[in-house]
Amino acid sequence: MAFRKVILLSAVKPKLTVLTREQIHQIHDYSLKILSAVGIRVDAKEARKIFADASVQPGEDNIVRIPADLVDWALKVAPSRVDIYNRKGSHVFELGNIQQNPTRFGLGVTNLYYQDPLSDKILPFTRKHMEITARMGQRLSSFDMVSTPGVIQDCGPRVADFYGTLEMAANTTKPLVILVSEHNCFETVLDLIEHLNGGQHERPFAIPYFNPITPLVLNQSTTAKMVTTIKRGLPFIYNSLGMSGANVPITLSGSLALLNAELLAGLVFSQLVQEGAPLILGNLPQDFDMKAMEGYYTARTLPLNLACAELMAHYGLPHSGSSGCGPGWSADLMFAGVLWMNHLTACLGKVGLAPFVGGRFGSTVFSPTLVAYSHEVIRQTRIFAQEFGLDNESVVVEEIKAVGPGGNFLMADQTVKLCRQTNCSSDIWPYLSLDDWQAEKMPKADDLLRRYTADLINSLQPPDDHDELMEKGEAFIRKAAS
Repeated sequence: MAFRKVILLSAVKPKLTVLTREQIHQIHDYSLKILSAVGIRVDAKEARKIFADASVQPGEDNIVRIPADLVDWALKVAPSRVDIYNRKGSHVFELGNIQQNPTRFGLGVTNLYYQDPLSDKILPFTRKHMEITARMGQRLSSFDMVSTPGVIQDCGPRVADFYGTLEMAANTTKPLVILVSEHNCFETVLDLIEHLNGGQHERPFAIPYFNPITPLVLNQSTTAKMVTTIKRGLPFIYNSLGMSGANVPITLSGSLALLNAELLAGLVFSQLVQEGAPLILGNLPQDFDMKAMEGYYTARTLPLNLACAELMAHYGLPHSGSSGCGPGWSADLMFAGVLWMNHLTACLGKVGLAPFVGGRFGSTVFSPTLVAYSHEVIRQTRIFAQEFGLDNESVVVEEIKAVGPGGNFLMADQTVKLCRQTNCSSDIWPYLSLDDWQAEKMPKADDLLRRYTADLINSLQPPDDHDELMEKGEAFIRKAAS
């Protein structure tokens, strides 16, 4: 008689994996070849000196070729975890521990326009819109941070970054991702944040965000901002934006290897500035439409978002990736598919942070309606990604036995105990029978979404210390502008 060994698992959790361990090593080797044979262009003299001091001498045209042993060193000394705090100083989540932490989402990023949720009218992004979007981020539980939703157009460029930062800080207590449009304003924006809420070095709640220029350029403003941030002891996000067939190879493997090489170059530079500097790495992989001359997140490129997350997990580094925004014109079907694809796969994969929900038309227009819809998608994907028990308490054989064939579980002990936890109904769309739907005059789903968004905006309230921070920040900006 043969006996089968039974291995008991206490829980089941949905997972999605793109790369094998062998493929991860293969992509890493390709990235090392790109860095050592092709190199990166380093525009700033100060940044080239940092490489030169590490015995990596720039060549012709300011090209720096980074050897594999320097990459290995940077991977060893970079922190594997980054702690994120809210404005009140409370620890809210950690990036880097993919086993314990779910994917985190934020709304943004740097849009020039705002789309009215009821009329779809496109308006220049103003201070009032920054207030609205920050308060939406505060209210909606699916969002863990607010990521500079727009570039304020009703202030001059010398002060727009200041007022944008102030409106975010005063209208939410959640962590911020800071993108500064005017390079010369960057340090003063960090001073403003410290003025509003001291202790950034010990408990950072505002995280600067940077991009290199793809392909393979460490530009002057990016390296200067990185140095400033690192010397202040702050973590930062460093993302590469790749458009297949435009600034990266059209093949997915070529795109991934090149974008990963850029991330490794940024990693090396950061650790040369200061060993142990905390950073969050990732790429934003898009397809490039040759007719429209624009990049879009598509079903073809989104697997690279997961692949990058797996590479960062292999390296032991915190990850920030794409949020799948861009398609769609309003509250329409066009945006639903890509959002679901991005948010669901992110939650099932190893994505650490997806900070840029809400933009469309190439992140030029901020849509509150898209944010409201994404909130619902993220809520449901997190439910889908939850683990469920696989043990005696969960399977409840005795309860099944008590009910027996042909019975029901409506009043069973487990049903009474857990029924409220299994409610997946939507705040936007009620469950309607055919008769109810007809009695309601056959409402359209997008109309209910628009109405929900408008009602949400009208009910938003500021944090308790809003007025105090606004007064404090306005005084700082007046002094800085003068």
